[in-house]
Formats: sequence, structure tokens, C-alpha cells
Amino acid sequence: MDEARQIITRLRQAGFTAYLTGGCVRDRLLGSPIKDYDVATSARPDEILSLFPAAKQVGAHFGVALIHGVEVATYRSDGHYLDGRHPEQVHFENDPAQDASRRDFTINGMFLDPDQDQILDFVGGQQDLEQKIIRAIGDPELRFQEDHLRMLRAIRFAARLNFTIEPQTLAAIQKLAPRIHSIAAERIRDELTRMLTEGHPRRAVELLDDSGLLQEVLPEVKAFQDVEQPPEFHPEGDVWTHVLIMLDLLDHPSPTLAWGVLLHDVGKPGTFQNLDRIRFNGHVELGVKISREILNRYRFSSEDRDQIIALVENHMRFGDVHRMKASTLKRFFRLPVFEEHLELHRVDCTSSNNQLDNYQFAKGEYEILPPEIIRPLRLLTGKDLIQAGWPPGPFFTSVLNAVEDAQLEGKIQTKEEALELATRIRQQSLM
Repeated sequence: MDEARQIITRLRQAGFTAYLTGGCVRDRLLGSPIKDYDVATSARPDEILSLFPAAKQVGAHFGVALIHGVEVATYRSDGHYLDGRHPEQVHFENDPAQDASRRDFTINGMFLDPDQDQILDFVGGQQDLEQKIIRAIGDPELRFQEDHLRMLRAIRFAARLNFTIEPQTLAAIQKLAPRIHSIAAERIRDELTRMLTEGHPRRAVELLDDSGLLQEVLPEVKAFQDVEQPPEFHPEGDVWTHVLIMLDLLDHPSPTLAWGVLLHDVGKPGTFQNLDRIRFNGHVELGVKISREILNRYRFSSEDRDQIIALVENHMRFGDVHRMKASTLKRFFRLPVFEEHLELHRVDCTSSNNQLDNYQFAKGEYEILPPEIIRPLRLLTGKDLIQAGWPPGPFFTSVLNAVEDAQLEGKIQTKEEALELATRIRQQSLM
């Protein structure tokens, strides 16, 4: 805030008008934490750069400069949008009211004079904040035709703030929802991820569905609706209801956990059978395949993709934790960020039959076993086998894994015992 005020003071001393604007004004009125400060000014881009030589232009065409982490932008009005994302040309203005009229939603279109602690509201943003409404500025269809990503932003703000979307604004999204495909996959991914992690992810998914956007961006999740589940295991209802309840149980999760919860049962619609009883044979394998397609479609990083797929792939394994050998259980615990697997299983059970025995057992074992017991230094390596005179070969992997299993189960403690066991395993394979 201090940096932004200093920028505003310097602009005003040079004869320009300048105000705080956008999300920082909205969040200040809501009493929410403010992450970033934006300044709008009558100063033209070259005048901003003249006053602040250290400024970096981050949007020269749009008159935006970055000064010590604060975005400073010239008031502007926008020309025609030809690509559903960027205006073909912009016109710099002297009047903040002109700048407000081209913004997305009324709650984001206000200005604040920090010296007078006075709000400049040309679009009715204060009233919509009080009434908890997301309303497009001006003609909703025009706002969304200009920038199709605004449709997802409307959903995100409504979910995060627990606001309702004004009827005409919602109707415009429903009409224009298919146009979301013109937006870059990465931008859609980022908006969806924010919806799932910033608060009220269940409401976000329900609003995506009500708006028609869910069918466009995640038809695989839309397919959860009306997919029955066996009532003895899922008294809460169909797959859609189950996943919504799970999302409701999350508290600002990591992106990978949130996506793991959303997609963990994505294979169920395609494997549904109801002969003698409802079954989903192979739903994990199909779920992994579909999840990979979704994550590739939205260009997730390889690290995030691998973790989300691991959550989908392993979510059913908790049913066997009481019967797992010590070596199998320890290898299970080795999964990267195992805490996310635990949390997914917890909300999976809590949202259905509320049977948490497997969760409590796995959590207890995981927390008492130190890392050096879960992943001890191997007693035997391939280099040791070669030094013992073994010819290198593909059997090395199976032998070393068998030896490590024995080590994890406490059956062997020394390298000599490990080499003796490896020799016996090899001899048996040759018989």
C-alpha cells in the first residue's frame, strides 16, 4: 500500500490524476486481504516512464507499466475485440469514468482516492458488493464477446465471494459459453484451478454447470450426473453428488489435490454396469486415461500432471492397507506428497459411508514411521552384484526388488544377508 500511495502522490504532484483501482479496491471494501495494488492514471505511458525511469513496460500497447510490483495503467477505452481476448486498439483517456466503462464487472470497476479515503464509483459497484452480486458493466453480451475469459472469471468471483450472478449476466454466459474454446488452454486451466483452490469449489462447479460452461470445458465431469452408485457404499447418491460433497470438504487445497478430487472417479461413467449389482470394473484404469487426456488438453506441467494422475491411480488402494505386507505398505507411503493421497481418501470416505478405519490406520502408520524406515538405504545395489561376479542383465531389477522387500519387512539387516538372498533367488530362477 505504501508503495502504491507514493506512486499516486508523485503522479499527482506532476499534475496528473491517479487512483487505486480494481481488485484492491474491491477487497478493501470487503475487508479481505489485498495481494496486489493497481493504479490508474491520466498520465500517458511515456509520461509514466519519464517520472519513473525504473518502470518496466508490461503492456506497452495497453499503457501498463510495473513500478516496484505495482501495476500502473493509463485510463483507456478499448476498440473492437477481434480475437475474443484483446482489443484491436486502445484509446488513452483523461476521465476515469471512461476507464471504468470498459472493465469487466461492477465490483472491479471502482476507484479509491487513498488520500481522501473516497470511493469513485461510476458503475454501481458498491451497491453490488453490498447485495453480493456479480454484474457485468454495461451490456453483458458485449463484455463477454470482447473477452471470452470473463465468463470464467464471473464464475470464479461468484464462487470465491459466495455471490450470485445477476440474471442478465448469467444469461449472456449461457448464450456465449461455446465461445470459451477460443481462449488459450493455459488460461482456462488457470481459471479452473483458481476456482478449485480459492474457496467454495463446490459452488464453482455448480455454477459452471448452471452457466453451460462445464459442458464446454469439462464434459467428462458433466458426465458424472445421474451415474448411480451402490447405496450400501454411497448413500449420498450419484457420482456427481459424491464429488460435489468431496469438494465441499476441501479447505483451500493445493491445485494437485483439488484436481485429484475432481477427477478421481472420472472413469466411473464409462465403466458403469448394473447387472446383479452396480459395478465400476476398471474405473481406475479408465480414469487414469481420461485424466491424462484432460491434463494434456489443458497443458498442465509434467510435475502436476504426474501427481494428479497418481492420486487418481492410487485412490482405491487404501481398501487394502490392513492386508498389505510391510514392504508394500512402505512402498505405498513412498508416493510423492503422500499427504495428498491421505486427504483425498479422507474426503472420499467422509462424503460417502464415513468409514475411516483404513484412513486412520494408514495415517497412523505413516506418521510413526520415520523416513529412513520407509525409504532406507538399499543393502544391495546393481554395482554390488557386478562386483560379486554377476553378469549384468534384466533380472537385476526383479532380484533387487525382492531383496529390498525383505529389507523393508525386516527379514534381512546386512549386505551379506542381502547378497545371500539374491544368490538364492537367482539359483531358484535357473532351476
